[in-house]
Amino acid sequence: MADQLERSALESKERDELVTIAVALGGKPAARAKKSTIIDLILDLTGVTSGAPEAAAVSPEAEPAPARRPRRPRNATAEAATDAETAVAVDAGTVESDGDAEPTADAPASDEAPVPTRNARAPREPREPRESGEPRAEGEADPDGDGRRRRRRGRDRDNDRGGDRPGRSEESFFGEPIPVSGVLDLRDEGYGFIRVNSYLSSREDVYVSVKQARQFSLRRGDLVAGTSRPAARNEKNPALLTIDSVNGLDPDLARDRRRFEDLTPLFPDEKLHLSSRDEPYNMTSRIIDLIAPIGKGQRGLIVSPPKAGKTTIMKQIAKSIEENNPEVHLIVLLVDERPEEVTDMRRSVGGEVVASTFDRPAEEHTAVAELVIERAKRMVEEGKDVVVILDGITRLARAYNLAAPATGRVMSGGIDTGALYPPKKFFGAARNVEEGGSLTILASALVETGSRMDEVIFEEFKGTGNMELRLDRRMAERRIYPAIDVDASSTRHEELLFDRTQLQQVYKLRRVLSGLAAEGGSGAPGLEMLIDRLGTFRTNDEFLAEIAKG
Repeated sequence: MADQLERSALESKERDELVTIAVALGGKPAARAKKSTIIDLILDLTGVTSGAPEAAAVSPEAEPAPARRPRRPRNATAEAATDAETAVAVDAGTVESDGDAEPTADAPASDEAPVPTRNARAPREPREPRESGEPRAEGEADPDGDGRRRRRRGRDRDNDRGGDRPGRSEESFFGEPIPVSGVLDLRDEGYGFIRVNSYLSSREDVYVSVKQARQFSLRRGDLVAGTSRPAARNEKNPALLTIDSVNGLDPDLARDRRRFEDLTPLFPDEKLHLSSRDEPYNMTSRIIDLIAPIGKGQRGLIVSPPKAGKTTIMKQIAKSIEENNPEVHLIVLLVDERPEEVTDMRRSVGGEVVASTFDRPAEEHTAVAELVIERAKRMVEEGKDVVVILDGITRLARAYNLAAPATGRVMSGGIDTGALYPPKKFFGAARNVEEGGSLTILASALVETGSRMDEVIFEEFKGTGNMELRLDRRMAERRIYPAIDVDASSTRHEELLFDRTQLQQVYKLRRVLSGLAAEGGSGAPGLEMLIDRLGTFRTNDEFLAEIAKG
């Protein structure tokens, strides 16, 4: 009865399924064996008497040995109940050799790969024993399928450069490490890149993992030096291996440094000298020292209409600060500028010149500006004096208006309200720090351009600075340089930058220049007189001493 039951179950299956079952049981049917022959082979391998003489002809090298067959614990064929269970298992398509059963000598393993079917699985490699020591129960889902997919998904996630795989780069690279140094551009997700090509992104930038950034408490704008390895085939950038220094110091010291937001801001109380005895004819520096002095930590606006000599004045200020204040770190940031102006500035100034020309996208303008100000903050945290000259803040606000996501609230002139906060944050970072160090920012703002947007931007920044240098286009048209409007230019709390005697002499000079402007209806006569009198004295101190005598 059991023979008939199992044969009927096997005859209902396809030939390919029968071949797979026979191979799983250890048999090796011929390539052109008939369906009935394969059924007889399966019945013979399972211990059921088939009564078919063709089974031996199908697999002559694997003759059944009934005496040894009872060694298989699941093939107790003497009882009818066991035969019925075997028939049900064959019908369900789950016939497979037991993992802990010893292989029989009369059924060697096949070298050919079985044909995959829907109802039967191909034989697998022996799996490692479970840690618990318990065998997998019948009917339990095969862990190889879903587990393999999960492992593959995990590898795909780890291949993403945004992910954090600690130790992967160090373990897989055995070549010579490459020295690397640059400014760290840290992302909100925790990972970042070392910008090796100034502050602009490039393919040579080195990837910094989340683990490395957290381990050394790295911040955006840090100057990181270390070693890296080349990019792998599935990577876009090289990867950082070791960190040797952070901002020129030991990496362990970076964990306990101060935060810029926790420093105490003060009014500027130490003057940045622009004029010197060696350059008595540098009238721009000498007039600024008298009319609108610049202190360490100043937040100054250079307000200028078009074609008033703004770029020339900013270049002269940068050169004077660099020559007369060697302890100051100078950074010149040119946003949306003409390429020839960038070249001229780099050849004139020995400090850092970071530029994003007008043919670059607005996103690059904003990214460069943010990285520059973060780098300046990191230096102030170390107690250094930093000067950032920005040309100009109007174009930076325009770039944020294009790049930043719209808030839906548009001001007069077509500028979004959310576009003004980032440049305000940039400009507001300037301060003199009580704990040591200072950040000075001198930014240019455009007026009289005929654009309502430029006027709105200037009005937003008008009350945020504590120093203002205003240029006059009418003087520039008369070829009076520097075209500085003396009456409209000033510095708040200038008494902290002058001693008492000099302050009284400066007040007297201002009264004289203001009287000349009132008589002539323009500041040109007073400026011409000031330039003429300064030319007769080698320094400003000699000029002020002469005023005190009069």
